Amino acid sequence: MTNKQLEQIDQHLIELLSQRIAVLAQSETHSATPSLNEQLNDPMPILAQANVPKFLWENLVNGCTAALAQSSLTSVNKMRRVTIIGGRGLMGSFFNEWLSALGHEVNILERNDWPQAEQLLRRVDMVLICVPLEKMPEVIAKAAKYLDKTTALADVASIKSSVVQTMLTHHQGPVLSLHPMFGGGIKSFLAQNVAVCPGRDYEAFEWLLDLIVHDGGKIVMCDVEEHDRMMTVIQAIRHFVTFSLGVFLTGENIDIGRSLEIASSPYRMEMSLLSRLFSNSTPLYIDIMLATKERRETIKRLAKTYNQLAQLIVQEDRDFLLEKFEAVRTVFEQQKVCSLEESTHLINSLSTLLTAQRMSESNQEKHFVTLQ
Repeated sequence: MTNKQLEQIDQHLIELLSQRIAVLAQSETHSATPSLNEQLNDPMPILAQANVPKFLWENLVNGCTAALAQSSLTSVNKMRRVTIIGGRGLMGSFFNEWLSALGHEVNILERNDWPQAEQLLRRVDMVLICVPLEKMPEVIAKAAKYLDKTTALADVASIKSSVVQTMLTHHQGPVLSLHPMFGGGIKSFLAQNVAVCPGRDYEAFEWLLDLIVHDGGKIVMCDVEEHDRMMTVIQAIRHFVTFSLGVFLTGENIDIGRSLEIASSPYRMEMSLLSRLFSNSTPLYIDIMLATKERRETIKRLAKTYNQLAQLIVQEDRDFLLEKFEAVRTVFEQQKVCSLEESTHLINSLSTLLTAQRMSESNQEKHFVTLQ
């Protein structure tokens, strides 16, 4: 089969997927969108006859349903002028590409562009600050000197209390603090949470929040105190756990590559998350863990818990360990914290990716042998 034949088949598949999404959109208009369970019924016994695993069909259906969330977002009603301070960084680049693609005029101000600050910051609808946390106070104070009172000022910092207060102090216009809960590699807001802490004149940012929602994102409103308290667990604790595991495995001289050849999919997912953390900016994650006294004290308590559990292991106290396990299981069951369905879907999706990669590698090896 030639590449041209594959391209033709791909084109037909894309057309069929577009038709499926269109039918879903029509159903949604008439308030009769079929549920995921209804859509996931096997399309007759054809799947089995074609040797297509059921979870591949599930991924396809889920993908079409998710695509519907973005299908209505095609253009903007009003073009806004936006300046992103730190627009070439990870999050700044994301917002630059996203807003530009939607038709807004986006300018970037980097550290060497301050001589042009008045030109870049005057008479704009919004200024979005996407710089490292430790630079926030300095940059906010510096930028505020050039802002019109009607200009909306926002940030994407991972700590809100001090940043929001600094913006409110230096700028008399609209203020809002955003925290997109994702990192590198994400290309849209689809299924992503965005924490939003209002500062002043919330209405000035409704156009931006509407775009995020139309792009498939979820806006989660919270005050700065709740945000910072939640981030202690969501970010600082999680990063510390991953960081600690990486340090431990390195110290044990574990052959990670060999372990992946033997391990289960959940282990591979864990190693992928570990690798993801260590592939990003070193100061970012260290600063997140060190950012506040509350975070440092919480990490200390976590380390104490690790030590207590390790002692139970050393002492072979099976009954107490079972008691701890059941206590945690009860809490998770009562609060319905994530479902087995979600983790199973992730494992199946990873299996699909690995199968495709291995098939591709195998074909390349066969091709190389043929050329020899």
